[in-house]
Amino acid sequence: MFIVQSYPLAILFCFITMLCWGSWGNTQKLASKTWRYEFFYWDYVIGLLLFSVISAFTLGSTGSAGRSFADDLAQADWMNLGSAFLGGVIFNASNILLAAAIAICGLSVAFPVGVGLALVLGVLVNYFGAAKGEPLFIFSGVLLISVAIILNGLAYRKALAGARKVSFKGILISVSAGVIMAFFYRFVAASMDLTDFAAPAAGKLTPYTAVFIFAAGVFASNFVFNTIAMKKPVEGKPVSIGDYFKGRSVTHLVGILGGMIWCLGQSFSLIASEKAGAAISYGLGQGATLVSALWGILIWKEFKNAPKESAYLNTGMYILFITGLGFLIYAGA
Repeated sequence: MFIVQSYPLAILFCFITMLCWGSWGNTQKLASKTWRYEFFYWDYVIGLLLFSVISAFTLGSTGSAGRSFADDLAQADWMNLGSAFLGGVIFNASNILLAAAIAICGLSVAFPVGVGLALVLGVLVNYFGAAKGEPLFIFSGVLLISVAIILNGLAYRKALAGARKVSFKGILISVSAGVIMAFFYRFVAASMDLTDFAAPAAGKLTPYTAVFIFAAGVFASNFVFNTIAMKKPVEGKPVSIGDYFKGRSVTHLVGILGGMIWCLGQSFSLIASEKAGAAISYGLGQGATLVSALWGILIWKEFKNAPKESAYLNTGMYILFITGLGFLIYAGA
């Protein structure tokens, strides 16, 4: 299987993760013109599972280093399989809330608040679960990112000063998504031997197997979580699964593409975690908040009619976020 051999390459993979995790929401925005987010999310989950299979039988099964996907899956311990699967269930519970938040308040708010909070809590959870990197710089980076999240929340409040109910609802769902999302990565990382991907301990999973089992957890749990979302939507009337099959093929493909983009990021993050450490790999990937906020502000014009104070607050958010990410990179170096 393919293995990252150096810290700089691991950081590059983490930046690709950042781009992927920060960009998949654009597919939801595209589909939302004619498609409820609950329907989009079925396609998203299918795309996620599909990419995990492709990755497992390509990068995860080629080369002489480590165990191939089939061999690794055959020897895996049930505890580790369960840990990766549970990570998928936890992620799906949080991500479907994030999709709902995007539908309510847009990319430029749902991501900085929800995913930003997940970054802060997730870095701490993953660091204490598998400490790697200089703690002073890790915690300093987390502090700066925390302040950046607060600034973005204030910017949103300024932009929607006359719509307090919508503002509160969108931010509340984003916060809920972020708190839950903080814990999924630790369960997936715990299923792997983060010290040696070339010769992992018996029973532990390679990153490619972990991603596949994780994706299976996402797919299986979606029959519960998305069914609830369809019957008890955060906005609009309840919808039926029958309407999902009435969608155009191009609309389904947009959702599948979104899931594949996200899973590419997840795969690269786990592949990088041996050299970078789980906390740094996860934290840099969740810098996706910057990418998504840029999409929302510059492309989707989500702050088009906002007062100047919102622009100043968002500028401050970017400066602090970038500085915080720099601290995380330095902590691993």
